[in-house]
Amino acid sequence: MSLFTRSRQLPDAEGEAIQDGGSTAVTGGTRDEEAAEQAGEDADTVEGTAVEAVGTEEAAPAEDNGDKRAGAPTGEERAAAPEQSDDTADEPAEAAEAAEAVADDRSGPGESPGSPKPGWFGWRRRCPGAARGVAVGTTVLAAAVVLAALVMPNRLDRISALSFLRMPVEGIVLACLLLALPGKPRRIAAVVSGVFLGLFTVLKFLDMGFYQFLARPFDLVFDWILLNDAADFVKDSFGRSGEVLAVAGVIVLLIAVLTLSTLAVVRLTNVMARHRQAAVYTTLVLGTAWVTCFTLGVQVGGVTIATKGNTEFLANRVQNVRNGLGDAKVFEKKARVDAFAATPPDQLLTGLRGKDVLFTFIESYGRVALDDPAMAPEMDATLKEGTSRLKAAGFESRSGWLRSPVSGAGSWLAHSTFLSGLWVKNQQRYRSLTTGDRATLTSYFQKTGAWRTVGIVPGVRKAWPEGKYFGLDHIYDSTHLGYQGPYFSWTPVPDQFSLESFERLEHGKKDRDPIMAEIILASSHNPWSPIARVIDWDKLGDGSVFDEIKKEGTDPKEVWKNPESVRREYRRAVQYSLDSLTQWVQRYGDKNTVLVFLGDHQPVPTVTKGDTGKDVPITIVAHDQKVLDRISDWGWTDGLKPAKNAPEWGMDTFRDRFLTAYAK
Repeated sequence: MSLFTRSRQLPDAEGEAIQDGGSTAVTGGTRDEEAAEQAGEDADTVEGTAVEAVGTEEAAPAEDNGDKRAGAPTGEERAAAPEQSDDTADEPAEAAEAAEAVADDRSGPGESPGSPKPGWFGWRRRCPGAARGVAVGTTVLAAAVVLAALVMPNRLDRISALSFLRMPVEGIVLACLLLALPGKPRRIAAVVSGVFLGLFTVLKFLDMGFYQFLARPFDLVFDWILLNDAADFVKDSFGRSGEVLAVAGVIVLLIAVLTLSTLAVVRLTNVMARHRQAAVYTTLVLGTAWVTCFTLGVQVGGVTIATKGNTEFLANRVQNVRNGLGDAKVFEKKARVDAFAATPPDQLLTGLRGKDVLFTFIESYGRVALDDPAMAPEMDATLKEGTSRLKAAGFESRSGWLRSPVSGAGSWLAHSTFLSGLWVKNQQRYRSLTTGDRATLTSYFQKTGAWRTVGIVPGVRKAWPEGKYFGLDHIYDSTHLGYQGPYFSWTPVPDQFSLESFERLEHGKKDRDPIMAEIILASSHNPWSPIARVIDWDKLGDGSVFDEIKKEGTDPKEVWKNPESVRREYRRAVQYSLDSLTQWVQRYGDKNTVLVFLGDHQPVPTVTKGDTGKDVPITIVAHDQKVLDRISDWGWTDGLKPAKNAPEWGMDTFRDRFLTAYAK
C-alpha cells in the first residue's frame, strides 16, 4: 500500500474502506500527525505527498467513483491481518476509530464526512512549502531551546558563544530514554522531562541573580525568604510600581520558561518518533562523539566540548540540600559552647567600665573600597583626612580585617556573626540564634548592669522582635529618629542625621549612665543613588533640608546602566558614611568615647568585579590610650586604614577576642 493511500484510508463502522466519492484532499494538522505517529511515519512528508497527489487526482479522470480504491484491503482482510508491531502504533483500531470520529466532526459544508479539512485554516494546503518550512523551523527552535537550557551556565560572567557549543551528555541520555519507550509512556516522559528542564533553567536564572548580588548560588533550603526581601528592596528603591513590574516580569518569565521547555521537548520527541531510524543513528553518532571528546579532553577556546556539568550541578545541589537539612543540629551544638557563659558580671568588660562604647556597622564597606585602583585614591584621601581629624580631637585608632560570612547582602547575618561569635551564614542559623539563649557581645554589656544599651537602626521600618535578643534596652528605628526628610532610594535616614539623632536622644543627655550603642549606618546601602552629602550639623533640623539635596542627586535607573557609574556612586556613598562618622566623633566625642566601626560585607559583584573575597575593614578609635594598649598584641595598623598584610580574622572570632582583651 502506498504512503498516500495508507494516510487516506480509515475504516468505517462496518470494517470496510471509505468510499472515495471523487478527489479527496488529505488534511495536515492534528489528524495527520496522530495518524502518522500511529504508523511510525513522518506527518509532514505525508502532508506534502498528499497535496501533490491531490493535484494529480484532480488532473486524471476517476475510474470508478463508486468502487472501493484499488489495492485497499477489505474489512475481512484487515481483520485477518496481524497487528502492527511498531511500538509507535499503540492500539491501532481504537486510534483509527478516533481519527475517523475527529474527521467526521471537522467536516464542513460541501465536504464528505471522510474528507478532512486542511490544517491551519487551509493555509497548509495552499502553501505546502511554507508550511513545511515553518515545521522545520519550529523543530530547529525546539532543539535550540533544549540545548540552551542544558549548556547555559548559571553565572552571567561565564556566558559566552563558546559555552553554547558544548555537547551535554544529559541530552544524549534523555534521547536514548525517549527512543526506548513505547508511545504513551514516551509522551508522558517527554512532558515530565520538559517541566523538569524548565525548573532546572529557572534554578540557573536564580543562581545568576544570586551570583550577581550575593556572589554565591541560590540555596534551595534557606534562600526562599530572600525573594520577599528582594521585592521589598525593589519597592524601597524604585517605588511600588517598580515592585509590581518586577514581580510581574518574574512570574511571566517563570511561566514562559516552563511552557517553552515543555513544548520543545514534546516537539523533539514527536519528531524522533516519526523519524525513528534517523533519530537512532543520530543519537549513536552524538554518543560516540561525546565519549571520544570526553576521553581526549577536547577543548575549544578553553571550553570543554563534552560536558557532564548538569549532572555535577544537580549532584552538588542535592548534597547542599542534605547538608542544609542537617545544619541545624551542627549549629545548635556549637551555640552551646560559650567560654564566657559562666563568667560573673562583675568580671566582664572591666577594662571599659565608665566608657561609652559604640559598635557601628557601615553598610557594604568592603575591602574592595580600599584595594581597587579605581577607588583607592579617593578612599585613601578620605581615611587620611579622617585620621587627621580624629588626632586633632585627641583620638587614636587601630585597624585590621575581618572575614564576613556573606557578600553583596545579608547584613543581619554579618551583624549576628560579629555579636554572637558564631558563623551565622544562613537564615536558619539566624532564626536558631535569635530564638535561643546564646549571649552576644551587646548582651554581655547589658548583663554587667554598668551600661545602658541602645540600638540606632534606621533601616528597620517594621517590628523587629530580634532586637531584644541582642540585649538592647531601647531601640530607635526609622520612625523614632525624628526624621522628616526624603528617602534616598532604600536608605530611610541619612547617616549624618542618624548620628545627630543619637546625640540628641541618648549621648548628649546630662547625668546619664555610660552607653553601649549598636549603630547601623545605612547610607552606603545598594543602590547608592541618590546620595546625601555632609552639611552643617547645626542646619540638620528635622531633615527637611535633604529635599533639595536629593533633587541634586543621581537617578538609580541611569546609574545602573553603567558598571563604572555604579562603582563611582558606591565609593561616594562609603565616603559619605565615613565622613559623617569621623565628624561626629570630632564634634561630640570625649575622653570616654570608644568607637568600634566596621563594614558588614563586601558590595555586589558589579562593584567587586567578581572578586569573591569577603574581607571588611574594622577600626577601634579611643581617646584613652589604655583602651588601645589592651589590643597591642593584635598586630593592627595605626590609623583608619588597615595595611594589606594586617591580620585577617573570621568575623565570628571577634567577640571572644574583645571580651578577653577587656576582661583583664
